[in-house]
Amino acid sequence: MPHFTPTHASWLNQVEIWFSILSRQAIKGANFTSPQDVRNAIDRFIAVYNRDAAPFEWRKRSVHSVGLKKKYKDLCN
Repeated sequence: MPHFTPTHASWLNQVEIWFSILSRQAIKGANFTSPQDVRNAIDRFIAVYNRDAAPFEWRKRSVHSVGLKKKYKDLCN
């Protein structure tokens, strides 16, 4: 069964996934008046995140699109 693989490698890197979560939940859209405010927000996020931390669950996505399946089949022929 063919499956979609992203063209960039960041999806493989758990550190990049974690920084994406940090950015979306603690930094994006916030207003900081000093570097220390940024640091405090990050420290608070880490404390909360670590209380409920769990391993990332890796899942393989299957290709549901008929068009993508056809392109894959054409490439293999």
